[in-house]
Amino acid sequence: MNLTIEQLAEILAGIAKAQQAIIDGINSENASWKSTHLIPKLTTASNMRLATPRLLDVPSRILLRSQTRVAMDVETITRMLHEAISGESVPAVPPPKPAVSIPADYVAPAAPVVAAVAAGAVAAAAAGAESTPAAGGDDLSHFFDT
Repeated sequence: MNLTIEQLAEILAGIAKAQQAIIDGINSENASWKSTHLIPKLTTASNMRLATPRLLDVPSRILLRSQTRVAMDVETITRMLHEAISGESVPAVPPPKPAVSIPADYVAPAAPVVAAVAAGAVAAAAAGAESTPAAGGDDLSHFFDT
């Protein structure tokens, strides 16, 4: 019987899920056990100092990642197995391109208005003019004197 890398990745994900159930059971009895004992030992076993994992490090890295909120998916495990077997980094799948492309010279409609207001404020400050409120020019200098 021959296994593909994808099938091996699914088996490793299932083993990590079973191990995670045991870890959750132990952690429910002793709340600090996971952070005090398990995570340091798992970090050492997974040899996180190496950028490219060895085949020996893959199961520990999968279980270490299972301790976070988001466990590894089969595609990530498959990529890690390819890296461990070949010894080279395998690039992640590029994200899909957006359906709508925005031209590089596109300027949002509000940008000229904001630029004009800012230019007016800079010109007024440079001229030493006193700033007046935009809502009707009311004098608010004595607002808090009540």
